[in-house]
Amino acid sequence: MADGARPQLLGFWMCTALVVGNSIGSGVFLLPAALAPFGINSLLAWLFTAAGAMLLAVVFSTLSHAYPKAGGPYAYAHAAFGPLAAFIVAWGYWISIWVGNAAIATGAVSYLTPLMPWIATVPGASAAVTLLALWVLTFVNWYGVTASGWVQGVTTVLKLLPLFAIAAMGLISLHPAELAATLDIPLSVSGITAAATLTLWALLGLESATIPADKVRDPGRTIPRATLWGTAATAAVCIIACGTVLLVVPPAVLERSNAPFVDVARQFWGHRAGNLVALFAAISGFGALNGWVLLQGELPRAMAQDGVFPRIFAGQSARSTPTFALTFSSGLVSVLILANYQKSMVSVFTFMILLSTTACLVMYGVCCLALLRLQWTGRLGRARKHTRPLAVAGIAAALYSLWAIAGAGLEAMLWGCALLALGAPVYAAVHRKEPV
Repeated sequence: MADGARPQLLGFWMCTALVVGNSIGSGVFLLPAALAPFGINSLLAWLFTAAGAMLLAVVFSTLSHAYPKAGGPYAYAHAAFGPLAAFIVAWGYWISIWVGNAAIATGAVSYLTPLMPWIATVPGASAAVTLLALWVLTFVNWYGVTASGWVQGVTTVLKLLPLFAIAAMGLISLHPAELAATLDIPLSVSGITAAATLTLWALLGLESATIPADKVRDPGRTIPRATLWGTAATAAVCIIACGTVLLVVPPAVLERSNAPFVDVARQFWGHRAGNLVALFAAISGFGALNGWVLLQGELPRAMAQDGVFPRIFAGQSARSTPTFALTFSSGLVSVLILANYQKSMVSVFTFMILLSTTACLVMYGVCCLALLRLQWTGRLGRARKHTRPLAVAGIAAALYSLWAIAGAGLEAMLWGCALLALGAPVYAAVHRKEPV
C-alpha cells in the first residue's frame, strides 16, 4: 500500500467461512460410500471425531488468542519449541496442503462429468479443466484477500444447501427396513477406529483461520471465535448429512455408489435434481480449493518472513498477497495433477493423500503439546485462569491425535516421519544463509 498501512480485511464471517469451506469439500459428498461397510460403527465414529475436532478447536482457539500471528501452527510451535521444531511441523503441513489440493481439485472436476460428459470422454480434458480451475483460484487469491474471502463465503453457502436438503428429505423418508440393515452390522472397536480415520478427513482444516492472522480484523478475538463456531458447524453438518444418507440407503447399495448424495437426490427428486447436486458438489470442492490455495501461499510466506524458508517466498504483491509462494505451490499441485492422470501413478498419488493426512495430524499433536508447554511456562496470557480445563483439553486432544495417527497405519506413519525428516536439510541450508 502506498501509505504503508495494510487493512485487516477478513472478519468473523469470512474467517468462519474459511474454516467451514476448507473442511467441507468434495470429500464429504463421497464419504457415505466409504463408511457404508462400517454401518452403525460409522455413526459412533462421527461422534468421536466431532468430539476430537472440538478439543482441537479449543487448542487452536486458545493459541490464536495468545499468539495472533501469521502462520498459525508454525507460530505456536515456534513459541513453544523454537525454530527447528516449528519449521519441521510447518514443512510437513505445507506439503500436506498442496498434495491435498491436487486431490480436492481432481475430485471437484469429477463431479462436473454428469453435466459435461466430454470432460471424461475427451482425452486430456479432465486434466485441462482441473488445471484451469486451480489457476483461476490462484489468480483470485493473488488478486486480494477480499476476493478470496467473498468466493469462500458464497461457495460455503452454496455447498450447504444440498446437504441440508438431502438430510431433511432423508429423515422424512426413513424406512425401518433400511435402518435395520445399517444396525445389523455389529459394533466393534476396530470398526469404529477405522471409520473414525475416514471421518476425520472431512474435518481437516479447522485450523484454517489461524494461518492468515495478519490479514484478519482483530485476530486475537476473531480467530478463536471463528475456529470454535466453524468447527462446531462443520461437525454438525457432516454428521447430519452423512448420517442421514447412511440410514436411508442400505449399506450393500451405498458402498457401490460413486456419488451417494447424487444417487439419493435422484431417488427423491429425479435425474435433474441429481445433476444439480453434482453441480453443488463441484462448487463445494472448488470452494475448499480456494481456501486451501490461500493457505498454501500464506504459510510459506510467514516462514520466509521469519527467516526459516527461502526469502523469495516472503515477496508480496502490491495487494499484499504472496505472489511467488502462491505460484510455486500451485506449480507443485499442477505436477501432481498431471501425474495423477498417468495410470501408473494412481496408487502413488493415493498414498500421498494418506501421507498428507498423517502430516496434518502430526501438526495437530505438536500444537497440543505447544499449548501444554506454553501453559506450563505461563505464556498463555489471560488463558492462565483456565489452567485445569485447558490442560485437560490439551491432553485429550493430543491423545486423540495419536489415536488418529495410529488409525492411518504403520506404513503411513513411517513414511510420514521420513517426509518430515526431509525438511531438516532444507532448514539447515536456509538457516546457514539467513540466520534467525
